[in-house]
Amino acid sequence: MDDDELHRHIDELVAEEHRLERAHVGQALSESEQQRMTELGVQLDRYWDLLRQRDARRRAGLDPDDAQQRSTDVVEGYRQ
Repeated sequence: MDDDELHRHIDELVAEEHRLERAHVGQALSESEQQRMTELGVQLDRYWDLLRQRDARRRAGLDPDDAQQRSTDVVEGYRQ
């Protein structure tokens, strides 16, 4: 997946998050919607991580296509 594809996926996931949020202004999300929001957040974290890896590899003179998507456990375990 190249940078443009990653950005498109990120944009699609963010748009879905926003649709869910706008559909429930002033109301709580259902349990399934809350679960979907959590899934979207995890997917976004993984795509952003892959994009950062690609950028770091490029800056280091390495092939960005060798970057690998990391597992949810790894990405969600990062300290902020």
